[in-house]
Amino acid sequence: MTENKTPQKNILKALLNYEWVLKNIPFFLFLSLLAVLYIANGHMADRTIRQINSINNDLKELQYVYKTLKSEVMYKTEEAQIVKASAPLGLIVSKDMPERIKNN
Repeated sequence: MTENKTPQKNILKALLNYEWVLKNIPFFLFLSLLAVLYIANGHMADRTIRQINSINNDLKELQYVYKTLKSEVMYKTEEAQIVKASAPLGLIVSKDMPERIKNN
């Protein structure tokens, strides 16, 4: 039983010796760089999603404002509302038919 454990320890020591670690430093640095890029990409995606949600909320609010203003303009441009607004200026709706001007 003790004979089986010593070969495994020797294999681990052989894999983790100084020369092997030194030889694989560029690979470890590459893996570290990939991990940093992966984390940065996740943060950038979260920030982009928050910006999209914020812009969508602003768009909905602007749509509500547009609809409100549009309904107010349609109400104010009704004939009865125009007559009511122009009454203080002394303007009234003519009851007479318009006359056609003839060219001689």
